[in-house]
Amino acid sequence: MTNSPLVSLTDVNKSYKQLDALTSVTMNLNEGEVLGLFGHNGAGKTTMMKLILGVISPSTGKVNVMGVAPDSKEAWHMREKVGYLPENVSFYDQLTGLEVLTYFARLKGFDKKHAIALLEQVGVAHAMKRQVKTYSKGMRQRLGLAQAFIGEPKLLLLDEPTVGLDPIATADFYQTVDQLKNQGTSVILCSHVLPGVEQHIDRAMILSSGKVLAMGTLAQLRKQANLPVVIKPSGLNGSVCQDSKLTEFLTKQPNVLHVPEHEKLATLRHLLSYDDIGDIDVEPANLEKVYQHFLSLNKGKSTGAQR
Repeated sequence: MTNSPLVSLTDVNKSYKQLDALTSVTMNLNEGEVLGLFGHNGAGKTTMMKLILGVISPSTGKVNVMGVAPDSKEAWHMREKVGYLPENVSFYDQLTGLEVLTYFARLKGFDKKHAIALLEQVGVAHAMKRQVKTYSKGMRQRLGLAQAFIGEPKLLLLDEPTVGLDPIATADFYQTVDQLKNQGTSVILCSHVLPGVEQHIDRAMILSSGKVLAMGTLAQLRKQANLPVVIKPSGLNGSVCQDSKLTEFLTKQPNVLHVPEHEKLATLRHLLSYDDIGDIDVEPANLEKVYQHFLSLNKGKSTGAQR
């Protein structure tokens, strides 16, 4: 069995006339790994997904998916194992949800029973005999997810998958992603909505203007960004302000400390030495803060790339 990555991009560039959509992008995605792909409109996220799907070809560099170039004639069997949810889902409005999904399922060699099971999984089985034109935006998005899940694909590409979903449907969606990951499916999850994403991804990739600003686990990116841990002790009243070991970490907010990652444990031990400590709230920098940090470093550079 090979340990080679399921997806790899090596020094990939994609240009449209005078526009550089992606510049020197290198990445690997392993089996059973979930990669969060983040960036504003124009960052190059959708271009990268299209390259992996083989819809477009790189200007220079190499794209490899399941051992083949996705834009080659040999990629036919690879595509059967790929699920894709585009950002703007569009279906045949006159068909019912079941007819739409059965059509897509049969294209991949699966039957109507498989389509019904997927509709139940995403929560639109109750409306499967209604025409798609009667579906709300959230229901269309769920139908799109069902289409992406056909055949339990080895690779899932999800472009803004939670757009139009309510909080319960969003939680259900991430539960499904976790299940697929546990079954060995690799996922590239492209999203603008950062809260709630971080516990479901293994690594994050931050793009801006077609360039990779950062890539790694959240812990690696936190370390790279050198963002402080926010520590909020309670029950100490004014003791924090009078403690020389803590005053350097104090912020304008009372009893809120911004502590460098490498001093977190020492600070916590020191706080626990107080007899009257009531509680300690510890907040490491979340994905949103990490994302904003790397974007702020890149400000002032060209922002002309296209999605």
